[in-house]
Amino acid sequence: MSVGRFQVMAVLQAARAYILGLPLDLAKSWGLNRAIFYAAAKKGYFRGRKAVTRISRRRVSREELKREPIKKEENMFFLGDEGAYVTEIGGKTYFIIGNKPQTEEDFRRQIESRFSPIFDEIWKEAVEYVSQFSKEVLLSQRQFYEKVYKPVRDLLARKWSEKVREAREHMVK
Repeated sequence: MSVGRFQVMAVLQAARAYILGLPLDLAKSWGLNRAIFYAAAKKGYFRGRKAVTRISRRRVSREELKREPIKKEENMFFLGDEGAYVTEIGGKTYFIIGNKPQTEEDFRRQIESRFSPIFDEIWKEAVEYVSQFSKEVLLSQRQFYEKVYKPVRDLLARKWSEKVREAREHMVK
């Protein structure tokens, strides 16, 4: 089982959210949510649904973003200028797509399991990488995609797949 762009997006988005101040469980929910969102957008699920993309972006000035980089509304949550729907279950907040919450267990099953047994090492590497970028870049949906994710998505997928393969082979020996 190799690591693909979906897993790279989820980990880097989670690292982004974590660096910007979300607690780890909510950061992982964000990461999986955004990976699902971008995969669906790539496959054309949102074509003709301009409301979805309008809602997912918040038009604000740089000054407003500095004052309020994280904003929660009734059923929306904005990390910089990028938004996602939220719900509360048992007093915990989760991001949702299609009325399905992305929980810590979902992140473990869909993302962390792909990196087993070295997810902690991958997480540390992702946080260190994303930390190199300015807050302005991390608060921008477009800049995050263009400057943080896109230049390294295939490199990290190959690199992390190889690291996982080596770690698993080492365990068998």
